[in-house]
Amino acid sequence: MEHIKCLIIGSGPAGYTAAIYASRANLAPVVYEGFEPGGQLTTTTDVENFPGYPEGVSGPQMMEDMRRQAARFGADLRGGVVTSIDLSQRPFKAVVNDTDTIEAEAVIICTGATAKYLGLPSEAKFRGMGVSACATCDGFFYRRKDVAVVGGGDTACEEATYLASLCRKVHMIVRKDYLRASKAMQDKVASMENIEIHFLCNTQEILGDESGVTGVRLLHADGHTEDIAVDGFFLGIGHTPQTKLFAGQLALNEEGYIITDGASSRTSVEGVFAAGDVQDPHYRQGIVAAGKGAVAAIDCERFLLAQE
Repeated sequence: MEHIKCLIIGSGPAGYTAAIYASRANLAPVVYEGFEPGGQLTTTTDVENFPGYPEGVSGPQMMEDMRRQAARFGADLRGGVVTSIDLSQRPFKAVVNDTDTIEAEAVIICTGATAKYLGLPSEAKFRGMGVSACATCDGFFYRRKDVAVVGGGDTACEEATYLASLCRKVHMIVRKDYLRASKAMQDKVASMENIEIHFLCNTQEILGDESGVTGVRLLHADGHTEDIAVDGFFLGIGHTPQTKLFAGQLALNEEGYIITDGASSRTSVEGVFAAGDVQDPHYRQGIVAAGKGAVAAIDCERFLLAQE
């Protein structure tokens, strides 16, 4: 059975940054990159808000740059998925691809969170071409344009109010006849003159052409449809943290995110650390995930030194 100091589960900005820092600290980290090496940013076309890329960069290219940097310092980057793990005692035992077992003195979890989508074929077709699950990431591209936001909770209202500060008009598509958001968020939405709420509507289809999204087709509760011209379509129906592997072993909040101790990356199990979207339900930004990856590696290094 292979025995290592530091196991990093997941990639993306958090995982690769943790790998860079852990490698430079001589922890010889092994990284299992998961089903989607590079994480959600590999599905993003242009990234303009990550420091160090003044001209912008594609999501896949930025993730490849981070991956190469981690490899340069000796991180052992492996394809494969951790399919089960026992965190009941150290060394922790992880099973990879349902076959191979690896023992680790410490674990850094960077499995991320997945945006919830409606499941429409047109949604998948135009992902990265007008369909987005992050207004903070992509709203800048729709300045002075018309966009739509689907959802009626706090997430959707936050996305809509942010976009309203940039866009000409924001259409909120809400399937109920009321907003589920907190009163404060409802009041904020109501105060924005360029937000129009379409209650009792579902998204039937996202319309577009080879250049990207051009509109959205709404299905009203009474059965009639309505086409609205928009340049961008934003999902505001939440995220699902990838924590099923750790349920019952780590403390999770009610939404399933890993709970960490204050500003640290420490979880409820000594020697297990978490970074990035898997423990961050608030910001969901690549630069924040990268910073948390650095924090996790430093916390991990200090923990292992204390064990010696």
